[in-house]
Amino acid sequence: MCTFAKTCTVGTSRNRSVIKLPFGQGHTTIKIDLIFSRIITIMIIKRRDFLKLAIHRCALGAAALSAPSLVFAKSNSPAERQLAFYHLHTGEKINTTYWADGDYITQELESLNHLLRDHRTDEIQAIDKNLLDLLYVLQQQVDKSGAYHIISGYRSPKTNTKLRQQSNGVAKRSLHMQGKAIDVRLPGVQLKHLRQAALQLRAGGVGYYPKSNFVHLDTGRPRFW
Repeated sequence: MCTFAKTCTVGTSRNRSVIKLPFGQGHTTIKIDLIFSRIITIMIIKRRDFLKLAIHRCALGAAALSAPSLVFAKSNSPAERQLAFYHLHTGEKINTTYWADGDYITQELESLNHLLRDHRTDEIQAIDKNLLDLLYVLQQQVDKSGAYHIISGYRSPKTNTKLRQQSNGVAKRSLHMQGKAIDVRLPGVQLKHLRQAALQLRAGGVGYYPKSNFVHLDTGRPRFW
């Protein structure tokens, strides 16, 4: 829920979300640019009044977007976004700038798709760019550089079925099969702290597996287990 109003009405457009809040008579429209930041810079427009506010993680859940989005103010948006991965099953490594000059870099996305492929079948699936952004923001949140250790990225339906036969902890409709989930740890960051930072982002699902030493992250609806 938005902390500054009892109720809010949410709509979406191609580039932004629009939240209407009841202030006195009529409605106040808040336009939230879907730009890369965890601080939402908004402009409240009410008749002739213009008030600029900064809202820390203002109810991404309340916004009820079709897919959770990481939202950054233009002034805080980095010029580049980098990620480094080390895949524990294949030994492959990558250190890449996957976003620069205001757009994603196709060639780098393809390299990430390849590294995060189903290592059991070598099948490749496009990884959700929102998932990459989530990983980038999470790393800024915990203030730790270095490579994420990858336990599982994309998972083919065949592999998912096989894993379900071996464990009851594998979801039948796992978001791994859509390239929207990843299992990771980040050396130098305690797993419980990584989990807590991910929960604070409220940008998708967060699973905690301390015995196996990894955190599950996905871009589905915000939830945790």
